[in-house]
Amino acid sequence: MISSRFVYRSNPLRIAVLAVATALLAGPVTALAATPDRAAIAHEVAKRHDEAVNRLRDWIALPSIAAEDLNSREGAETMARLAREAGFQQVEILQTDGKPGVFATLDAGAAKTVGLYLMYDVKQFDPSEWSSPPLEARLVDKPGVGKVMIGRGAVNQKGPESAFLAALHAIRGAGQKMPVNLVLIAEGEEEIGSPHIGQLVHRPEVEAALAKTIGVFMPSASQDLDGQVSVSLGAKGVVELELVASGERWGRGPGKDIHSSLKAMVDSPSWHLIKALNTLVSDDGNTITIEGYPAAPPISADEKAMVAAAAAVRSEDKLKQQLQVSHWIDDLSWQAANERLVSQPTVNIEGLVGGYTGPGGKTVLPHRAVAKLDLRLVPGMT
Repeated sequence: MISSRFVYRSNPLRIAVLAVATALLAGPVTALAATPDRAAIAHEVAKRHDEAVNRLRDWIALPSIAAEDLNSREGAETMARLAREAGFQQVEILQTDGKPGVFATLDAGAAKTVGLYLMYDVKQFDPSEWSSPPLEARLVDKPGVGKVMIGRGAVNQKGPESAFLAALHAIRGAGQKMPVNLVLIAEGEEEIGSPHIGQLVHRPEVEAALAKTIGVFMPSASQDLDGQVSVSLGAKGVVELELVASGERWGRGPGKDIHSSLKAMVDSPSWHLIKALNTLVSDDGNTITIEGYPAAPPISADEKAMVAAAAAVRSEDKLKQQLQVSHWIDDLSWQAANERLVSQPTVNIEGLVGGYTGPGGKTVLPHRAVAKLDLRLVPGMT
């Protein structure tokens, strides 16, 4: 028998990232151009650089990990403090049946209001797999890139969030006002699937504030090796599953690891799992073949045009270098690969474990095998 354990499902609200017609939210260069005194803000950015770096390093040093039930209260309190320091006038920690969230508003007296989605939790980590201690946020020189910060959360997601807050500090320090009001929602359970975000956003006061927004912005850290930066207009939904095949639950195969010579007379849970996985996709692993799985709707002509425009200014060679790949799926062209990226669902094997995986060999017939999957969904499928 193969059992599955539901681990993660995305929330449409959480992944709704809209392009906001406010230059401030699009990036640092255009942000400055949209404000009355660009030079003053640029001066503040430079003056506050070390302060911003140290703020991020302190934040990274606090491992708020929802999956390990670690520092959730401290994480929420830190998030609330960072919001207050950045100029949010009203900041409140909201309790849920899980980890607490943070609700904050910044009233700039502007005509328009933008939602801001943040998260204060991070993924688990194994220090032995890191080139630098993940909680020390060391600054190191990376060949071909320059000086970078290495730490858990530096990219996902404390780094880009800290950069956004640093921009608010600089704007206020320059005596300027935001061109939009902000409504902030921060959660501490993104990495485990946002199971209680509904308890945050459906509170009457939060719903009322969000109803005034023209869109929701989520800061992200994404830059090509040649310096190109793109703004995502959304994200796929994702479901994570763990599939387990065991002799005990299957009723065939061993209930414990046994000698591999007995494979001639005993079924293998590992092969059972592999055969099951093979039913999910085509032979090349690129097309979903799950019976009854909904087909992805085609993208519109406008969406195709946006993909083409983005592909035209991004370097295919640089991205291949960054990803260390030589070919796209089915040897697709650069534009076709980008269209597939934004329009097609996927079934991916995150991890596959069964039996002995140490050095050398070990003649064992494992009693249990585990596969971790993620299924990415596109609009119309969620």
